[in-house]
Amino acid sequence: MSTPRQEQILREAARMFAEYGYHGVSTEDLGAAVGISGPAVYRHFASKDALLADLLVGISEELLQNGRVEVAGSRHPTEALERLVDKHLEFSLTEPDLIRVQDRDLASLSPADQRQVRRLQRSYVELWVDQLSCDREEGRARAHAVFGLLNSTPHLANAPQHAAMLKQMALAALRS
Repeated sequence: MSTPRQEQILREAARMFAEYGYHGVSTEDLGAAVGISGPAVYRHFASKDALLADLLVGISEELLQNGRVEVAGSRHPTEALERLVDKHLEFSLTEPDLIRVQDRDLASLSPADQRQVRRLQRSYVELWVDQLSCDREEGRARAHAVFGLLNSTPHLANAPQHAAMLKQMALAALRS
């Protein structure tokens, strides 16, 4: 469980990494943004690399866990898909910084952390594929296409205004 200070550092790190890139932010910059010294960041995270891992592994774990909850709470695959789309769209609209960090800085993770993120992401994809009535290869292609659509929100002006359209498009792509 993270402390309030760790959560503050993580939020600010996501914002700053999204804006300047992981390599464009020093611990001094990050510390100053949250009102502490750069070295004080290390009281909360072992390293800047560990902080990035916490962000990207953490969001991958959260997406998978939330997806499992949505599927478990559904009566049939059609309902599960709709709930998965809703939950992922909520994530996309509320965490655009994490999407940008994932897109740009995944390669900055250690190989072990990259493998963990990829393993979690594959499990998340398979959760979606399990709800589709098509072969698994096609299901993976559909799921990835929908993620691309929903994760485009950091690049859309007024993305929340387009939520209904994004949901409709995502469901159409999954059901086509």
